Amino acid sequence: MLLKTFGWSFAATAAGLALAGVLWGWQGLAIVGILSILEISLSFDNAVINAGILRKMNAFWQKIFLTLGILIAVFGMRLVFPVVIVAITAKLGPIEAVNLAINDKAQYQELVTSAHPAIAAFGGIFLLMIFLDFIFEERDYKWLSWIEKPMAKMGKLDTLSIIIALVALLVSAMTVATSVAHGGGDKSATVLLSGVAGLITYLVVAGVSGYFEGKLEDEDEAAEEAAEARAAKGNGSAVGLAGKAAFFMFLYLEVIDASFSFDGVISAFAITNDIFMMALGLGIGAMYIRSLTVFLVRKGTLDDYVYLEHGAHYAIGALAVILLITIKYEIPEVVTGLVGVVLIALSFASSVVRNRREGSSGDASGEKPEVTSGV
Repeated sequence: MLLKTFGWSFAATAAGLALAGVLWGWQGLAIVGILSILEISLSFDNAVINAGILRKMNAFWQKIFLTLGILIAVFGMRLVFPVVIVAITAKLGPIEAVNLAINDKAQYQELVTSAHPAIAAFGGIFLLMIFLDFIFEERDYKWLSWIEKPMAKMGKLDTLSIIIALVALLVSAMTVATSVAHGGGDKSATVLLSGVAGLITYLVVAGVSGYFEGKLEDEDEAAEEAAEARAAKGNGSAVGLAGKAAFFMFLYLEVIDASFSFDGVISAFAITNDIFMMALGLGIGAMYIRSLTVFLVRKGTLDDYVYLEHGAHYAIGALAVILLITIKYEIPEVVTGLVGVVLIALSFASSVVRNRREGSSGDASGEKPEVTSGV
């Protein structure tokens, strides 16, 4: 099971490190290895979130996520995305941006870093919306009930998450008017536009995927037998509906992954400004995140450890706040990585304690323990 799920990741690691050693020697091999670890540590919570969505898809779309999805993640976000950012920021053509990345790495790094406020605003607001929509929703399991119970009541106001996200964006834009950490200059308008773009992207992608997912669930609950009859007669409508739902959830997954990769790409410049080393190292890390996502789905880990999703969403909320703060101030990469790891570790430990408590309760009574809420 482990080798089957992580086989491609192990192979990519061996091939990637060997290639790094041939092209750049021992130093390049070490840098690629460090970048891989950096990506895994920064994106571990991404795997948990992805698993929560991917488990709703069938085996076909899980394979699409591992094949086409990894191409988008590795080549799109880790190699093409930084070049596109430079091209837009410096108003260069694609070929000129590639030449700059290869031949003038210092200038390339400077341009990517100067685009950080826009990147952080977009990704920060997008991730903040994911966290807010989670925390404001009523759930069967509550990890930190003293927070989640009142938040669920407040969540009855449908637009509350949007209001909070816009307030956070306004505060970020106001405090970044004269950013010192990223080159100076008034970038408040850029931050506002990028943050609004992130909000719109979330509302469109999450809204459309939620619409099709909800429509599919309603149809399954209301007319399951009729749907099976249509499928038996060769009517493709049910399959088409499922396909639309899966497609938009896949699109949602890719946008989430892109938002998570922002901090990894920016943080990588603290280690190297060689885009090919960066793409190789971060790509290897992205492979492990993909494999870990599928592992969590196939093992049913999220069902067994019910607070993992909570921990991952709290990590998302922390990452969103960190991204918005980094528009103005520098925050060490180790802090970003450790926050997510610590929150997920705590949620896992809480899940283990809950399972033991419920198991002991069931053994004492001779009955199977009932599903109850957490702390």
